Amino acid sequence: MSKFRDIFKNRNFLLFWIGQIISQFGDRFTQMALIAFVFQRLGSSAFALAKVMSFTIIPSFVISPFAGAFVDRWDHKRTMITADIIRAVLVMLIPLIFIRLETFIPTYIAIFLIFTASCFFLPSKLSIIPDLVDKEKLLIANSLTNVTIMIAAVLGVGLGGPLIEAVGVKAGFYIDALTYILSAGLLIFVSVDIKKIMPAQEDAEELGRSIEKSILSDIWAGISYVLRQPYLRFIFFTIFMLMSAAGAIYIVGVVFIQRTFGTATRDLGFLSAFLGVGLFVGALICGRLGYKVSKVKIIFSSVLGSGVFIALFALSLSFYPVVLLAGLIAVFIGFFVGPIFITGNTLIHEVIKPEMRGRIFSSLGIVMNFGFVIFMFVASKLSEFFDPLSVILMISGLFVLYGIAGLLNFNIKR
Repeated sequence: MSKFRDIFKNRNFLLFWIGQIISQFGDRFTQMALIAFVFQRLGSSAFALAKVMSFTIIPSFVISPFAGAFVDRWDHKRTMITADIIRAVLVMLIPLIFIRLETFIPTYIAIFLIFTASCFFLPSKLSIIPDLVDKEKLLIANSLTNVTIMIAAVLGVGLGGPLIEAVGVKAGFYIDALTYILSAGLLIFVSVDIKKIMPAQEDAEELGRSIEKSILSDIWAGISYVLRQPYLRFIFFTIFMLMSAAGAIYIVGVVFIQRTFGTATRDLGFLSAFLGVGLFVGALICGRLGYKVSKVKIIFSSVLGSGVFIALFALSLSFYPVVLLAGLIAVFIGFFVGPIFITGNTLIHEVIKPEMRGRIFSSLGIVMNFGFVIFMFVASKLSEFFDPLSVILMISGLFVLYGIAGLLNFNIKR
């Protein structure tokens, strides 16, 4: 079985991996800065927070269908570097100019453009992984990539929360811009074989035919490919459900924690750090032992475990609001959530053609963000009629039912 240390001997993957840790770490500083910004201006309003965060997701619906088709035609490495540079410039404009204005509109526009660039970056990042490692190391590579990205994101929230409370929201934006620059710098030194990226376009004649194809036909080809693959349909539905719950819990949970402990980002950051510990442990075990268990069973078991501990987390905040106890429960949430994305991405890499990666991962991004944004607003409205505990318990109950039903009845054939 491949070991984690074998992956680190791969110089190109190591540079790629470090760059993404830095980039994701900075992203969360911006997220915490936006939360603090909304809290300062409008208080702990679930709907106001949902409105700001929606501009991070809208580009997925408008841009991603076209981005995936272009990513399949472009050099993945150059696309990632260009996107990083664009995001660094745009993030810098927020603290330099937009944050001083009375209106949120310029900030909304900047956020939209930042995440438009991300629509090209993310499918490129996921598409390039099989070109950096051998096939037998894909599960390990996906495990490392997913868990370190999630941990960097969570720890970014954990450190960003107390830091922004101490020094103000501007610091988060400046740090994020710097991380994009560092990520681009590391990617410059990653070496990728262009022929390996585009195996179906090795000769000039075939390349010419590919360029002549319309973007719309490329998009439809990606959708049709997903519909024909049972594994892909299963993964897309599971990830949709998970991200729908994440969108609902994100909005209601942030406000829930703010009201419970009376802070804007500090305790949210501490709890996120505990979540990161669980993500690390869960991914480590999944990466080392995942080959011995059916990936489908891993996903259903993880969904079930996530639902149980999400419910325990909400109950602990309602009846015994102690940060340490809630943090320990958050460790178990992370432990079960991490393997869902790791095994899902690995299954996708195993069943799709290399020339389809950009479109498939763009489609997955659309599904994820659609679920997230829709249920983010649904939950923000439900919170006006139901207390946060009831909303979170409803979500966790659906997780438990889906996990049990899948383990008992679901059977997917390749």
